[in-house]
Amino acid sequence: MISKALIKDIRKLEQRKYRKQMGLFVAEGPKTVMDIARRYAPRTLITMDNGQWTMDNVRCAESFTAPALLSTVHSPLSTVIVTPDEMRQASLLQHPQSMMALFEIPAPVPLDIDAIASDLCIALDGVQDPGNVGTILRIAHWFGVKTILVGRDTADPYQPKAVQASMGSIASVDIIECDLNEVLPQLQGRTPIYGTLLDGQNIYTEPLSDRGIIIMGNEGRGISSLLRALIDKPLLIPPYAADHPDSLNVGIATALTLAEFRRKSF
Repeated sequence: MISKALIKDIRKLEQRKYRKQMGLFVAEGPKTVMDIARRYAPRTLITMDNGQWTMDNVRCAESFTAPALLSTVHSPLSTVIVTPDEMRQASLLQHPQSMMALFEIPAPVPLDIDAIASDLCIALDGVQDPGNVGTILRIAHWFGVKTILVGRDTADPYQPKAVQASMGSIASVDIIECDLNEVLPQLQGRTPIYGTLLDGQNIYTEPLSDRGIIIMGNEGRGISSLLRALIDKPLLIPPYAADHPDSLNVGIATALTLAEFRRKSF
């Protein structure tokens, strides 16, 4: 049985100020919880006691059972067994799944300019949709990008929608929340700084490095003028339709950009 106090705390975690105060974020769904639990121990695990866990009404693999989850972590874990109705009360999803967990927000990753300059990293400048932020984390994980610089005006990556969109990849990349206007000038001249711009060079014909900073901008206005001035390698994903839309979704643009970087690194 789940307490009203715990349900209230979970609900609070929809808001950034409470995530900061409590130092917690919420993840839902067996696969997402399992993937995050491989790196971080859940503070609290909440499951439906039906003997097996379902996801979108499809039977999950045996590895998603609670005993298997418990075996992946190395610190104390509080488990709460709930009924389907209680899960609906606690869940932040429109369609609740059979498992959710509360995790501690990881300690801040130290800002190591040398390490960042020697690798391929993404910088998020004013990406305001948490779903886009989570999708970019998942895309970065797929393409082996280990570090994401999250600007001050970008959506919180630990917002529930961002966590769900990352599908567990939030635990597989290093997130550095910082002021990009202070950090990126320190990288000028040390590593290429790329950005997708409407007046950039065709990404499919430009030489691309296996290291550098790729700035992805706000869904509407793009990259801020201050950061645009730092870009020494402007790139364009060229449209092919004569009546093309004004821009691409930032998640899709990130996927196309990283795919081209990785293709040229082979």
